Amino acid sequence: MPPINRIFDLLELYRTEFRNKQQLFCCKEGKAWRAYSAADYLRISRLIGQGLMGMGAGKGSRIGTVMINSPHWNFFDMGIMQAGAIQVPIYPNIGMESFRYILNDSEIEYLIIFNNEIYQRIKDLLPEIKSLREVFSIRKIKGVRHWTEILERGKDPSLKQEFEKVRESILPDDLATVIYTSGTTGRPKGVMLSHRNFTSNFMECAQVYRFSNTDRALSFLPLCHVYERMLNYLYQSYGMTVYYVESLDKVAGVIREVRPTTFAAVPRVLEKIYDRMVARGRTFHGIKKIVFFWALRQGHEFEMDPARDLWFEFKLFFARKLVLERWRQSLGGRIELIISGSACLHPRLARVFWAAGIPVIEGYGLTETSPVIAVTRFGPGGMKFGTVGPILPGVEVKFAEDGEILCRGPNVMMGYHNRPEKTAEVIDADGWFHTGDIGLLEDGKYLRITDRKKEMFKTSTGKYIAPQVIEQRLKESPFIENVMVIGENRKYTAALIVPNFDYLLSWCQAKNINVVSFERMLKNPRVIHRIREEVQKYNQSLGQTEKIKKFRLIHEEWSVQTGELSPTLKLRRKVIQEKYFKLIEETYHSQEFNYRVEGR
Repeated sequence: MPPINRIFDLLELYRTEFRNKQQLFCCKEGKAWRAYSAADYLRISRLIGQGLMGMGAGKGSRIGTVMINSPHWNFFDMGIMQAGAIQVPIYPNIGMESFRYILNDSEIEYLIIFNNEIYQRIKDLLPEIKSLREVFSIRKIKGVRHWTEILERGKDPSLKQEFEKVRESILPDDLATVIYTSGTTGRPKGVMLSHRNFTSNFMECAQVYRFSNTDRALSFLPLCHVYERMLNYLYQSYGMTVYYVESLDKVAGVIREVRPTTFAAVPRVLEKIYDRMVARGRTFHGIKKIVFFWALRQGHEFEMDPARDLWFEFKLFFARKLVLERWRQSLGGRIELIISGSACLHPRLARVFWAAGIPVIEGYGLTETSPVIAVTRFGPGGMKFGTVGPILPGVEVKFAEDGEILCRGPNVMMGYHNRPEKTAEVIDADGWFHTGDIGLLEDGKYLRITDRKKEMFKTSTGKYIAPQVIEQRLKESPFIENVMVIGENRKYTAALIVPNFDYLLSWCQAKNINVVSFERMLKNPRVIHRIREEVQKYNQSLGQTEKIKKFRLIHEEWSVQTGELSPTLKLRRKVIQEKYFKLIEETYHSQEFNYRVEGR
């Protein structure tokens, strides 16, 4: 393998080892799959780089991309970087104020948008962006220049020499991209990442699990997020075929059609797969239903210990044959690895997937660390449920006095764009990046994340509460979709709970409870009692000050579009607190619709 010191050095693999690859990047065009080859990748990315230079983009120019997952993302990614320009990927579904801020703060000169839906959302603010010179689209839009104009400009032979000169002048520590964090609080910050930041990370991660150029990866998490982007580079290092899915609602159908060997997911995706399976099991009757839930219990007890007793192995064998192997078939039947990140994965879920013969590894990191700091892996001592595994080789980790995780290594960002004071707050004089996460090393080896430093709060009794720990416990319940723990400067801890409406609806049907609307359903005494039982169950494993004394049920789902979740599906606590201010006040001052958890 040629040395990979700059991200676009990956292209050398497609000139040598994988030059005959015919299906490299695949996407749906209409009802049929369109495949782009290694030769297409080399040609198109080069033309884009030369074309942008021919239109005036130079070394250091900021080029924004607002795109869904597609081969075009790769073409522009590599084309932009080879021309020495800086890609600024932007989430398509962020709010207008975030768009305005990012486009202005990054001083975008050229903007590449994917389709008319995105264009209609942002077209009115584009005249406000003083640095903006041109807008191009992938899909044809009336009044917007088409991306093929860049390709045509790139065909000018006079551009080749200058392109090669610029390409060769780029160094590993040069800025490659500015990724704006999703911003759970305040304005997003532009994380400046170099070529070395990324290459050091994906080349080390490539050693965790050995793929081959015959493997198929499914890509549906946003490529503008550092997590999916790094994995995309990893896939490329192996010459894998990548199938792109435009939206989450199409994933299930594409999985059955493509039959991938791997994909990356956030825990919520795995939770939904689990919930669908359990909901289906609830529809069974008699012995079939008994066997299903017996098999599920075996999955919940699964451990990685190779010295499992023979009795458990016997039960696991039948649990797989009778029930759990069907889970693997529902994911196409060829899945060899699922990579989970961006949030904590419930140990209960990880155990069940492993028991079903679907290995799930979990990683931890931040945009500022390119992103992986630690990751579970195969082999003896490679993983422990409830942790994110050992520290990635080449990365250093230590803990501050308050338990905050500090990280140092070639993966740590160059800094925040235009925010030197913010950079100084998180990277100290010795080069340690302060993650803001609280954690510890279990058995001196496995990193466990316990909470976000800034999200901890104190009750009026002076007790510290780590809300994420409690929230993750409660979300283990199939009845609970989302939850936010509250109680800062209050006498006790309470919670806002968004039920898993699909699961709760199937439960109501099984119990012959008539459901007119979600709002009416959540006022039904039997439903309230059932949720209370779930809260009581998880309260038993919590400390006295952590126990949820009261809860309120929310009849609307939280989402990125409605503002309660960030694009990476983290809680935007400030937004939720403002939106439900009256409800929170009533929780502590009124008995109306207050569901007290008694006797715990």
